[in-house]
Amino acid sequence: MDELKPPQRLLLGPGPCNVPYRVLRAMSTPLVGHLDPLFMQMMDEVCAALRDTFQTGNQMTFPVSGTGSAGMEACFVNLLEPGDTAVVCINGVFGTRMADVAERCGAKVIRVEAEWGGPLDQQLIIDTLKQHPEAKLCAIVYAETSTGVLQPIQEIGAYLKDKDTLFLVDAVTALGGVDLQVDAWGIDACYSGTQKCLAVPPGLAPVSFGPKAMEVLKTRQSKVQSWYLDLTMLMKYWGSERLYHHTAPISMIYALREGLRVIQEEGLQNRIERHAAAAGHLRDGLADMGFGFWAAEGYRLPPLTSVFPPEGWDVEGIRKQLLADYDIELGGGLGPVAGKIWRIGLMGENACVQKVAVLLRALQDFA
Repeated sequence: MDELKPPQRLLLGPGPCNVPYRVLRAMSTPLVGHLDPLFMQMMDEVCAALRDTFQTGNQMTFPVSGTGSAGMEACFVNLLEPGDTAVVCINGVFGTRMADVAERCGAKVIRVEAEWGGPLDQQLIIDTLKQHPEAKLCAIVYAETSTGVLQPIQEIGAYLKDKDTLFLVDAVTALGGVDLQVDAWGIDACYSGTQKCLAVPPGLAPVSFGPKAMEVLKTRQSKVQSWYLDLTMLMKYWGSERLYHHTAPISMIYALREGLRVIQEEGLQNRIERHAAAAGHLRDGLADMGFGFWAAEGYRLPPLTSVFPPEGWDVEGIRKQLLADYDIELGGGLGPVAGKIWRIGLMGENACVQKVAVLLRALQDFA
């Protein structure tokens, strides 16, 4: 094999995004063992910084060794047992995926659905929960990556705060890019991924489990179906006992630690405002060129904008040409809009007007 020399792409798809040089540099530093005292200190630092980013005091906040989908599965397999009822909210690909995982856990799934591209009705979800007080959990995607919808969730969290039903939230394309208040919003379990707004390579899934979720875990009647994702064992490695469970991806932990340091230096609120400003600049520029928007107005996710190119544009052909000739990656559509839309990601260091200007200038060549 020849030496690996990948091109310098501008990654404006649904993730991964470009990562800061200092994160890549951190990954190249010497390895230590996964039980080394220095590494264990870094584990504590990463968990503390993740708590700040999730805006939570949950002690069981840590990165699962795997991508965002592993974080999703970790939440479901630990909290659900065969025969449980789960209310799953679906308005895109990842809500559908949550329902699939819940069913694989042996749960009875009650679906609450909305048209893709629009938000779910929080009152409808609450009414469904009232009809199913036996539900073990209610799961919803806060930032639906397949559609670019930012879903309101605070009313659901407030309703469930004094109920036995757990509130589980997918924050894969939200953490570090939009406001997410795990404690204040009554979220009992939450998961994300490193390759989106945290601007770290894919490979880790930050998760946070609150007191209600941990109590459910303690009172399970059956073993967690996944050995690798069993929180009863993972907590002994990531908690104070430091008992060996698996060989953690050390270089990825280095990367996450550095990515979280970048967030600390910028300030979480400043970062959220930067993502919103960049998205506004992109939408204004695209609207001037005749683009249409798929996600409903008022519910658009700043880190990911879903758009219909102007009439007459070769949607997939131009997307491929942008990659081949301009080294700009955009995401294609999924499900009912496959081949009809682009999903444009502005995440991490790519959430800035300079990167938006590069894309808009390239698109002018096709106008």
